Amino acid sequence: MKMMKKVKNIDKNMAINTIKDFNFKNKRVLLRVDFNVPMDESGKIEDDFRIQQTLPTIKYLLKKQARPVLCSHRSDGKSLAPAWKQLEKYMDIDRLVFLENLRLEKGEESNSASFAKKLSSLADVYINDAFGVCHRKHASVVGVPKYLPSGMGLLLEKEVKALSKVLENPKRPLVAIIGGAKIESKSAVIDNFLKVADSILIGGKIGFQLKKKSAKLHLPSDYINDYDIGSETIKEFKKIIAGAGTVVWAGPMGWFEKKGYEKGTREIAKAIIKSKAFSVVGGGDTLSALEKFKLRDKFDHVSTGGGAMLSFLAGDKLPGLESLWK
Repeated sequence: MKMMKKVKNIDKNMAINTIKDFNFKNKRVLLRVDFNVPMDESGKIEDDFRIQQTLPTIKYLLKKQARPVLCSHRSDGKSLAPAWKQLEKYMDIDRLVFLENLRLEKGEESNSASFAKKLSSLADVYINDAFGVCHRKHASVVGVPKYLPSGMGLLLEKEVKALSKVLENPKRPLVAIIGGAKIESKSAVIDNFLKVADSILIGGKIGFQLKKKSAKLHLPSDYINDYDIGSETIKEFKKIIAGAGTVVWAGPMGWFEKKGYEKGTREIAKAIIKSKAFSVVGGGDTLSALEKFKLRDKFDHVSTGGGAMLSFLAGDKLPGLESLWK
């Protein structure tokens, strides 16, 4: 590897150590963060929300005299150097050690036992603060806890507490809004949400790939050049949102980055804010859209996970959380 410079889970019989359950003095701590932030072609970070959300955990560890070793992935296979450099804007990083993009090691995504052991050898304690990858069975997520005392960071604890409230006793009607381009990552989640949600609104390219299989499922009735939901769909979706008690949203309604195709995503965001519903939003593209429209701080809970958030709220057990159970 290349180096660069107690909460209840869904299962009521299990518990997870939190960062506050450990004595970190002079201990090396392998901290799994999610710094897979959007960057342009030059490597310039377009939105560092996930980095900012992890700051309390890093600062806590330093305050407790720990020696943090930060590790993350970058899905495009490039260096994490820009993300680590961005962290320097918020704090003194001289006491931190950084690992290069975990996915440059083939053992990461295959959950190789040897790679997990290699990672665990770098520290005395493992802390997971990367909710966005808790639905992945990767070595840095589920492998390392087999070899080190483990727990969740402040961000992961915050996510689990907030989302558990929605999962266990949502104010109804519960409306799920799912968009984006990749049906592969959301098909199973949509099926699970059909069991718990009162309505599911579908936008983005995945609207082309689904068939109407339930009265709960609402597919777009019109599009603008296949790149954004049309006015009739917006009108229908806004009516459903207006009567919601809880709204969960992950995935933009269209190609919001392109002028002329951002209306669907923007109008749905405004409709959620205008409603009296408890609102939960997550997913990198969705958060980037809300940042573009300057609406992100209008939601009740902004999750750092997209697929993980949907899986959690659909009732799935997340491997990253299960691996931390005592």
